Amino acid sequence: MRVSIIAFVLLALALLPQGIVRTAESRSIKTYRNPLLPDREMADPDVIRVDGKYYLYPTSNTRGYEAFVSEDLVHWTPKGLVFDDPRRGDWAPDVFHNTRGDKKFYLYYTDNLSAGGSGGLNKQIGVAVADGPLGPFKDKGPLAAIAIDAHLFQDDDGAYFLYYVDLAGGFKIVVQPMADPLTKKGESKVVIRPTEPWEKISGEVTEGPFMLKHNGTCYLMYSGTGADSPNYGIGYATSKSPLGPFVKHAGNPIAHRGGNVLGPGHHCVVEGPDKKLWLVYHQKWNAEKNFHRFLALDPLWFDADGVIHAKASRDTDEPAP
Repeated sequence: MRVSIIAFVLLALALLPQGIVRTAESRSIKTYRNPLLPDREMADPDVIRVDGKYYLYPTSNTRGYEAFVSEDLVHWTPKGLVFDDPRRGDWAPDVFHNTRGDKKFYLYYTDNLSAGGSGGLNKQIGVAVADGPLGPFKDKGPLAAIAIDAHLFQDDDGAYFLYYVDLAGGFKIVVQPMADPLTKKGESKVVIRPTEPWEKISGEVTEGPFMLKHNGTCYLMYSGTGADSPNYGIGYATSKSPLGPFVKHAGNPIAHRGGNVLGPGHHCVVEGPDKKLWLVYHQKWNAEKNFHRFLALDPLWFDADGVIHAKASRDTDEPAP
């Protein structure tokens, strides 16, 4: 009798619709592992989401900017050059989709001040515009000289603010009010400069600004110390206004060197398909002083007190978005 009952149960299970009964072996647990795109050298990633797809713009070949497309933040398909820059020296792109305005896409670039220029302080930030996320982006001209690392933020009331790094006299992050994505309004103002020991380990540097707003508080995130150093890391400062004054978080840096993680920094934050926040950033391949870096992805979250926490992982399987 027992054998007959067992056989009946097994037969009933076999007749259930496919997918209702799953064995442990058939369950699919999605994971990712840093580095992402391990065959590519890239840094300073910026990611936006448009119509359910993610668009990645990194520092890569420095002759303009490439774009990559993904549906899950993990698997990326290259889409080629979206901005071809005759001045070269392109770093740290930032793309803003003007969803509350003209619906266009604005690329804030860092490049050489003139064709053939390179390195040092011979850099500028400017803006280019396109009708879609894959461009082609058309140059609308420079916004600031002796400057790098631009990022546009639009506040709840619709006001625009451009954050970037003014290199004159050292690395300092400034905010420039904007009348619209192309037009400056009034004067720029210094909001963050290197003051903390971790920002001065290998050069006195605060760069790579990125703005988040959470529960009415502005979180100006940034990277500190030299980007060629394994001690590069991520911190943030808070204010009730996009114009500051900003107070640096006492627990900085929130992402830093540890174990086999080296030089995590110059990031953006984007909502994943799981509706959670994700840090898209770069890490260094090794502990030497150089600019060999790769794309990385890890969770970022706010605790009940409004404190930002972040994780940095490498060579381990992690739950995917």
